[in-house]
Amino acid sequence: MRYFLDTEFNGFGGTLISVALVPEHGDQEFYVTLPLPEEIEPWVEKHVIPYLRHVPPGIDLELNRVEAADHVAAYLEGDSDPVIIADWPEDLSHFCALLVTGPGKMAGVDFGLRLELINAAGFSAAANSRVPHNALHDARALRDFYMAD
Repeated sequence: MRYFLDTEFNGFGGTLISVALVPEHGDQEFYVTLPLPEEIEPWVEKHVIPYLRHVPPGIDLELNRVEAADHVAAYLEGDSDPVIIADWPEDLSHFCALLVTGPGKMAGVDFGLRLELINAAGFSAAANSRVPHNALHDARALRDFYMAD
């Protein structure tokens, strides 16, 4: 199955703040927030932080990095061939970095997964999202854009 990925992070090169995966079929969405850094970039403070918790109550989890990585692995483990799709390279970078839980250690994605960076020229997840700069809503917008083609 394909899963559409979006992340929010603390500015260019900044720490991961939230991650969302939206499956191509069904409503089993994934959303996690991580502890906020002590200093938040002004743009992120204004455009991202106010919208972090604008998700359905059942999936609104705040976890540390290792817990979040394990949660991703558990979410994907029933799929023998998950494909993670993103429209921005930094989303894939943050996602992959999240799976690294320590020196030489990785979350339990021993089933493997594939990553795909799509060409979404002219598409803006934030411009097409019900809640711009919220990872879950932006991932939903990406799925809708991709599936419309």
